[in-house]
Amino acid sequence: MPVYTAPVRDTLFVLNDVLHLDRYANLPGFTEATPDMVGAILEQGGAFVQEVLHPLNQVGDEHGCKRADDGSVTTPPGFRDAYAQFVEGGWGTLSAPTEYGGQGMPHVIATAFEEYMISANMAFAMYPGLTHGAIAAIQVVGSDAQKRKYLPNMIAGTWTGTMNLTEPHCGTDLGLLRTKAEEQPDGSYRITGTKIFISAGEHDLAENIIHLVLAKRTGAPDNVKGISLFIVPKFLVNDDGTLGARNGVTCGAIEKKMGIHGNATCVLNYDGATGYLIGEAEKGLAAMFIMMNAARLGVGLQGLSQGEIAYQNAVKYARERLQGRALTGPADPSAKADPIIVHPDVRRMLMDMRAWNEGGRALILWGALMVDLTHKAASEEERERANDLVSLLTPVIKGVLTDKGYEGATLAQQCFGGHGYIREHGMDQFVRDARIAMIYEGTNGVQAMDLVGRKLAQNGGRALRTFLEIVSAYCAEQKTDEKMAPIVEPLEKAVGQLQAATMWLMQNGLANPNNAGAAAYPYMHLLGLVAVGHMWAQMARASLDALAAGASDVGFHEAKLITARHFAARHLPETASLRRKIEAGAETIMALAADVF
Repeated sequence: MPVYTAPVRDTLFVLNDVLHLDRYANLPGFTEATPDMVGAILEQGGAFVQEVLHPLNQVGDEHGCKRADDGSVTTPPGFRDAYAQFVEGGWGTLSAPTEYGGQGMPHVIATAFEEYMISANMAFAMYPGLTHGAIAAIQVVGSDAQKRKYLPNMIAGTWTGTMNLTEPHCGTDLGLLRTKAEEQPDGSYRITGTKIFISAGEHDLAENIIHLVLAKRTGAPDNVKGISLFIVPKFLVNDDGTLGARNGVTCGAIEKKMGIHGNATCVLNYDGATGYLIGEAEKGLAAMFIMMNAARLGVGLQGLSQGEIAYQNAVKYARERLQGRALTGPADPSAKADPIIVHPDVRRMLMDMRAWNEGGRALILWGALMVDLTHKAASEEERERANDLVSLLTPVIKGVLTDKGYEGATLAQQCFGGHGYIREHGMDQFVRDARIAMIYEGTNGVQAMDLVGRKLAQNGGRALRTFLEIVSAYCAEQKTDEKMAPIVEPLEKAVGQLQAATMWLMQNGLANPNNAGAAAYPYMHLLGLVAVGHMWAQMARASLDALAAGASDVGFHEAKLITARHFAARHLPETASLRRKIEAGAETIMALAADVF
């Protein structure tokens, strides 16, 4: 049976000692987020996911969801009761606006809890996770009447939400979508079409599901400029808030998937379903991107979460599994063999997982704080700066951390040897569940193209300049400290590699767009290494300061410093090879004729 313990101590270290949430106590929502309150929320949230959600993770994987002939879907055994406890505990309301029944806490606190929930049971966590994205879209572009009608129940968890983009013939290129919306005399629309890969598209957890659906109105341009967004409830909602008739949307099938079996990934058929325009007509893609950006940060969190639970199980196994002897002589002469954690190659895998998990956690929480500051910072300048940073790093968080989460899951499986390849220990599920995070909400190649093709050039490159100024200034400030030098000096060199690669892209990407396309993926990982390296430098500084101040948990901080040096010594040097890949251009990639492959 796999194990999981929520990493509350590490989360609180990042929130309190690295991000210094107390500095924002004057901002809306942060006033109540005292260290004691945040600690209590995370301790209780960790206990909830460990006791209620984690035991259902393998159950969901083994049983999956079942579709009946009438199109209704039953979730795995135990999911309904667990969801009822989730709703009763108010776990979905943490950062939701108070005017619609939320607790109004900072987004960064909800993000910390969501990591635990996803690690404990990724498939379950997707039901409320998609709902949060739908809430965000309605909150930003919905009318006041739509907000009053839908948000209270969605925030409470009584209703859930989905996002409907993909069609059988249309994935990333949404201009090809065929779902139609015909306006009716009462101002509503009849929605007709088929959507696929709809996570949490039909289930028995909540009394209603609010679908947000991309479609083209009659007469609209037949391209991305003709897309509108519609609210299409599973059950129509009466003016008094009660549920009315069943709408014309049904589950035609549940996708047979490699992983996340506990989540109902549906084919949804819209047969003249009643829908309501949300936001401006033909502005649906911009509205949906509110959901997609939130979802991309959430998917980055999925990568981290699967890497974390896989790591925890690999560590437990490595401490217990006896195999061979330490290279320097028996670690336990009284036993016939030593635990495999004595072997350098096993430790290599464990240290790599640890370094990326803890560094990724810090980066995601920093990104979540930037989301908060985008809306709540005191000045327009601070809000703009935060928005620039989170926009730049969203594709990095999604792309790099899901790549590394999957890599971590496979490394953890490798630590088990043959036992990792059979079902008993559950490692195969972590690998299978982690794999989808590299694909959906825009594949990681698409994330890289978004970064290089759109984010770098926005506002004349202002976001990247801001990021580089922050990291470079930190390196200059810290490198005179001999204890920080082993961490900061490799980071400073990595920044130089990133700057050189950026200059090459500027000079060669416009001249030949294929150069930019070929460079995008290694560039995303190069930026990711610098971003995580910056977080490790800040964590190392915080731990040094804590030790100097006489911290009681000496072992925690000493482990932080060792892991920081590991990341600096064994991962930041990869930036040099990534730069060389970028500067190799597109020639060899594009040289072969298509029929030669």
